[in-house]
Amino acid sequence: MEKRGVQYHRARMGEALREEIDTLVEGELADPRIGLVSVTEVLIAPNGRSAHVLVEVDGSDEEAQESLEGLEAARAFIRHEVAERLRLRKAPELIFRVDRSRQKENRVEQLLQRTKKRTASLQKKAGSKKA
Repeated sequence: MEKRGVQYHRARMGEALREEIDTLVEGELADPRIGLVSVTEVLIAPNGRSAHVLVEVDGSDEEAQESLEGLEAARAFIRHEVAERLRLRKAPELIFRVDRSRQKENRVEQLLQRTKKRTASLQKKAGSKKA
């Protein structure tokens, strides 16, 4: 079982990495492949050697793929800058992934609304048959 202090440190480090990477992506990367990208979360591995960077990309799946390619090309630069800005001896290896949680959340909301409408219409039909 991991100590609470270590978990807290990892969470703080993940948030610091998220802020710095987001700043870099928004203002300092000039790669035209990178579209409207925002860093939503950074998940650091228990050993601290790697970090999954979840990014949200506005646009189609093709634009998301292009943005990921641009981020992969700039990975070494981002890692170097983050290590320098946060004064880390060794920055974790960055692994970029598209965060689809909002898309899934929207889909679940749509399905719930559809279910509520169907339930309401079935209840109306059942109520009109009894009268």
